[in-house]
Amino acid sequence: MEFREYWNIALRRGWIIILVAIVAAVAALGVSFLMPKTYKATIQLSVNPARADWGLSQATKDLLRNYVLNIKSHRMTQEAIDRAQLDMSTYDFLANLDVSEDSSNLSITIQAESHDPEEARLMAQTLADVFVEERAQWNAEQDKRDRIYVTKVDDIRDVPLASPKPKFNMLAGAIFGAIVGGVIVFFLEWLNADLLQSVADVEKAVGVSVLGAIPAGSESRSGAKRTWGLPAWVDSGLALTFLVGAIIGAALGALIVGLL
Repeated sequence: MEFREYWNIALRRGWIIILVAIVAAVAALGVSFLMPKTYKATIQLSVNPARADWGLSQATKDLLRNYVLNIKSHRMTQEAIDRAQLDMSTYDFLANLDVSEDSSNLSITIQAESHDPEEARLMAQTLADVFVEERAQWNAEQDKRDRIYVTKVDDIRDVPLASPKPKFNMLAGAIFGAIVGGVIVFFLEWLNADLLQSVADVEKAVGVSVLGAIPAGSESRSGAKRTWGLPAWVDSGLALTFLVGAIIGAALGALIVGLL
């Protein structure tokens, strides 16, 4: 294909790409507003050995994974639930909890999610307090040179919205909608590849110039054939393409929000 042919296809079918992209973006935005809001509270713990000793530092790095395991235990989460007076089970608590370690800076990150920002804050903050206090009690029984201190880097100051993200979802819906619209256009062009729709198509197919053409017959507006109960001036193929594009765009937008 020459560039002009691609350009003609874009002019003729470009509305399909735009339609699917717009519908997908609007659907993603609409679903985002219908979804319940989820907030995420994050707090970091710093783990430091009592002395700058290579062996103790390596032991501290190895202990980080064990600390994460203890924080995510039913025993510790139950203590956090009791202290914060949260109305949930340890299973619910753990399902909305994420704990990770970073050996490069000897830190542990605790993240808790909830539809209530205050509940998310209490979950993360209280669990961090419980663990810090437990490690302080353990250190009190150790030699000062062998202690490993765990402290909070900072208390939780704000609890941002984790999901949904309407602007991001709308943009993602538009991008993926445009891609799907392009696939639809490619499919339609593939279906019509063997059809001769213009004088130029005929000349290109037979290799000779066309000297004349028989004009297509015309019907009066009053006697025009109606398809699917639509007005005579509405092209049934165009209406079907519009409907399919709208449905695909809406489904794609909802799917994107669900995945993101």
